[in-house]
Amino acid sequence: MKKVLIITNLAHAEPRIPGLMKYLPDFGWNTTVLTTSEYNTHLFDDDNVRLDKKNRIITVRYFDILNHFIMMMKKILGYIPEESLKRQADIRFGLNSPKTNIINHPLNWFKEVLYYPDQDKFWKKSAIITGFKLIRNQQINMIMSSSSPVTSHIIAKELKKRCGIPWIADLRDLWSQNHNYPYSSFRNSIDRKLEVKTLSNADALVTVSKPLVNQLKKIHPNKTVLEITNGFHLDEMKKDCNLTSKFTITYTGQIYFGKQDPTNLFAPLKELILEGDIDQNDVQVRFYGYFDARLTKVIREYLLTDVVKQYGVVSREVAQQKQRESQLLLFLNWEDKREKGIYQTKIFEYLAANRPIFAVGGFGNDVIERLLNETKAGVYAQKEDIKITLKKIYNEYKQKKEVRCHVRPESINRYSYQENAKTLAKNFDKILINRKHQ
Repeated sequence: MKKVLIITNLAHAEPRIPGLMKYLPDFGWNTTVLTTSEYNTHLFDDDNVRLDKKNRIITVRYFDILNHFIMMMKKILGYIPEESLKRQADIRFGLNSPKTNIINHPLNWFKEVLYYPDQDKFWKKSAIITGFKLIRNQQINMIMSSSSPVTSHIIAKELKKRCGIPWIADLRDLWSQNHNYPYSSFRNSIDRKLEVKTLSNADALVTVSKPLVNQLKKIHPNKTVLEITNGFHLDEMKKDCNLTSKFTITYTGQIYFGKQDPTNLFAPLKELILEGDIDQNDVQVRFYGYFDARLTKVIREYLLTDVVKQYGVVSREVAQQKQRESQLLLFLNWEDKREKGIYQTKIFEYLAANRPIFAVGGFGNDVIERLLNETKAGVYAQKEDIKITLKKIYNEYKQKKEVRCHVRPESINRYSYQENAKTLAKNFDKILINRKHQ
């Protein structure tokens, strides 16, 4: 059995890395993960991901003196921690605090200068030492780094140089080309140079969609760039559930106001109710996630309090059950033209639920629309088409007492973690074979 060392921060890896870890051994590759900080334990403690954390996940912690200094300055200035502020001001009251801007702007500049290339920079030295020992002691055959953080690629580059084994760089989010790049254009130019210098040593690059593959090829024209999307577990699709009797539309997870707009659904829904095309007694729209005052406010503005409700945070298991019993799953597309080519993780969660997906809003998302068309897992409607599409779906519900799912299993399977792991393992093997023939 061959071995791959995966270098990443599991706190940011979402289900992608655990999903690949579960199935790579089925295709001849055992995995060890080198990570930092506290990873999201819920990714590993369910039935789908059974991992020997003691032997296969190596956590290398570090002391971040800059972060401690920033925390100290925030306390001195009476600053509310960022996450607490988000929950207290943005979510509970729907307000932005002037204090946030006064303090955050200089702190962001401070981070831009000193947190280069990213906030995990202090992890590098210890991670290289630990990674070197792991490669020697466990006879590792392959390195795979996954960002964020981009420091993982710098660590991998150094380990490849020292140990002479091949390396694949996985960019879940792009580096200098990131659509949510947080720093100045000057800092971006520096990051671009570092990215080219670092990744020029990789044997191949990986990212999550075709448009991002094309973006990477622009600045890495001589590199093999692979598309391996995020995914879901096939066994989750086998769990049957009775559908709700009402025309139930469900959304699970957080809403990012400013990036997503629930009024794309509320406005046409209210119009259809007023025009008599939808009976409001038939309909319920459910949101599962953190209670959000902004969402409550919008629901009231559209006079939909009897139809649309927030149910708060629920467990992953409950969220999956609510998805599977729904007539329709609501997907709110990003309201940003730069988001083209970006898959939200939620779309893969919805695929596993095996219920029709109703994707709305935005300026057109080519990858989401293509995925839904290919798999027949749902429909994507831009603003001008939402009302017509919603009416059509509701009419199907009235006629057949349910919204039929027309999904094509053979098309959906290619987005599973099983298939992703198979593709990745094939490319590991290919790189090893090419190395032998060089």
